[in-house]
Amino acid sequence: LNAAPGRAPRQQVRFLPTPVPGGGGAVELVAARVPVLADHPLVRGPRFRKLKIGAGHRLDVKSSGVFVLGIGHGNKLLTGLHNCHLTKVYTVGGLFGKATDDFSDTGNLVEKTTFDHITREKLERILAVIQGTNQKALLMYSNIDMKTQEAYELAVKGLIRPMAKSPPIITAIRCLQFALPEFQLEIHCLHETQQYLRKMVHEIGLELKSSAVCTQVRRIRDGVFTVDDALLRTQWNLQSIQEAIRNCQHKVQTELEKTL
Repeated sequence: LNAAPGRAPRQQVRFLPTPVPGGGGAVELVAARVPVLADHPLVRGPRFRKLKIGAGHRLDVKSSGVFVLGIGHGNKLLTGLHNCHLTKVYTVGGLFGKATDDFSDTGNLVEKTTFDHITREKLERILAVIQGTNQKALLMYSNIDMKTQEAYELAVKGLIRPMAKSPPIITAIRCLQFALPEFQLEIHCLHETQQYLRKMVHEIGLELKSSAVCTQVRRIRDGVFTVDDALLRTQWNLQSIQEAIRNCQHKVQTELEKTL
């Protein structure tokens, strides 16, 4: 930011002594516009010495994907987005046949099991049960009478969600890939942590009379932000960041107006 072209110095009017033509050394005061020296870089110093940057929904060290940051005024927008309780979407990889102490494939191995009896149909049956149970919790924590016109209008807009603290809630879950012993899920959720998702993979393994560990947690959507909006490490420069802010500005404003 400090290397970017700065704004022009402010101008002020001053009366400067000017020799009178043919006046034999006489001077007069003439009004002139001169730059304000207080705005000169050598006087002012660097324009930016610190920036306030806020973090959105965090990712732990074993996860990847969309991580939203707010800069300056964006910190207030982060608070607004947090109050919208928007859904986040993850792709979660799993591996049947073993269990670890932290539910990830890098943890200490505590158990090995067979998995040949598991089929995609059995897995999808378990996922349907999980989604049905969480749908009931979603309605309970939304504090809305489902027989009212308000509930109907919110459901049409897709805005039925908890508007206060609640346990982690899975709004949708499906199997993307299945090739024993590996599988991959797509999970839509609220108020979750990445460790909660790893534990869910472990519990799915138990429900299928086996065991499972989580091999990957990747957030592909955080509210209005998707992987397409994210910047790779090689794109962390001023021009790319400014362009990303401009591209996302309208989406953020639209979501805040619709939800809040």
